[in-house]
Amino acid sequence: MKELLIRSVSKYVKLDVEEEDLFINFWTEKTLEKGDYLLRNGEICRADNFIVQGALKAFYINSENGKEEILYFGIDEWWATDIKSFQQQVPSIYNIQAIEKTELLQIGYDSFQKMLEQIPKLERFFRIILENYLGSLQKRIILNNVWDAEQRYFDFMENYPKIADKVPQYLIASYLGISAEFLSRIRKKHKPH
Repeated sequence: MKELLIRSVSKYVKLDVEEEDLFINFWTEKTLEKGDYLLRNGEICRADNFIVQGALKAFYINSENGKEEILYFGIDEWWATDIKSFQQQVPSIYNIQAIEKTELLQIGYDSFQKMLEQIPKLERFFRIILENYLGSLQKRIILNNVWDAEQRYFDFMENYPKIADKVPQYLIASYLGISAEFLSRIRKKHKPH
């Protein structure tokens, strides 16, 4: 499991053997069964989480209609954390839950700070991860304001085919801000004959 995390880091930052050994010792393994929560609204996010294998959804409950609204998905070799809650050690405003059995590597807040002190070049890796996340978040905000549901669906399918393979359609509909019925109509309309 930990080799996968090393491989992920090495795409951006080269660690020597001693740094790899030190780095890997900061992480612990955790397994979530389908339906288990990694984080609940109101809890403080105590760990940063690297998904080795599985699928998670981050969501909040809309107080007006009681519906679950998907913020993001996390799949193999992605990260799943409430960044603000983790960095500031304040209560989370959303939930993270396993869609299927999920294997994680976790690092606690204090260990994370110590790791960055001991291996400063990892600051670059985590900055790149945050920049990528911020870029995708900005794109999503713009697309939600400019594109119609059909365009957003095709963009999602083109950019996130692995998520589309793992995640039920009703959750994808929630992520896109449309009803499952409407998503079904879009898919039927564009089905090859």
